[in-house]
Amino acid sequence: MSFVGHNVMRWLRGVGEAQISERLPMTQSMPKIQRHSSGLAEFMRRISGEESRMAQIRHRTTNEEKLCVLDLGQTSPVNIPFFTQRGIRLYNEDILRAFREKSYMVQQDGAECLDVDKFFAENFDYSEGQFDAILGWDIADYLPEAVVKPMVERIHHMLKPGGTMLAFFHAKDAGPNAPYFRYNISQYDTLELVEGPSFRLQRVFNNRHVENLFKSFASLKFFLGRDQLREVLVVR
Repeated sequence: MSFVGHNVMRWLRGVGEAQISERLPMTQSMPKIQRHSSGLAEFMRRISGEESRMAQIRHRTTNEEKLCVLDLGQTSPVNIPFFTQRGIRLYNEDILRAFREKSYMVQQDGAECLDVDKFFAENFDYSEGQFDAILGWDIADYLPEAVVKPMVERIHHMLKPGGTMLAFFHAKDAGPNAPYFRYNISQYDTLELVEGPSFRLQRVFNNRHVENLFKSFASLKFFLGRDQLREVLVVR
């Protein structure tokens, strides 16, 4: 079970706003930045179209299957109701916090490093094709090098054929102290950025590196923003 699995339910359905405020930290006092996201707009169009298709299937049959979305960012009290109120089942894996757990660290050549095999044996324990969509945000830029490729391989395994992933990558001008944000979805094409823990940017992927990272996927599309982020929509 993941780090988040020990602290909150992996998915929350039908939770009221009052209940959410009791379970999750509130962000009202933190500085917030509004950001337009073309990638998010395309992501939402794709899953909205899929939800419409499944609604037609449910109308014709007794199948109660719902769309499943996995959020790999910091747990957001905004994103949970945004999806669940639309009948979408949301899971959360705060991978950046999870891999920092001391139980995953081993000594190697006099230095402490992550036991990658143990980490993935205990995290991302989802079945093949379980998710219709995944929100990857910019976590790949903050993960240790040894974690990125295995994580992408597991994302490929967990996504359904035709499933979608939204990921962000910093541009070359971003420095190592670029702030890490929690991404709250305020509208279909708008994000509210709230500064999170002080994670350090590990690297900057150029476009070719991003293409190589997702070479096993069917397609990817870049969206260039006006800030230090490139948005990428990846299709399984």
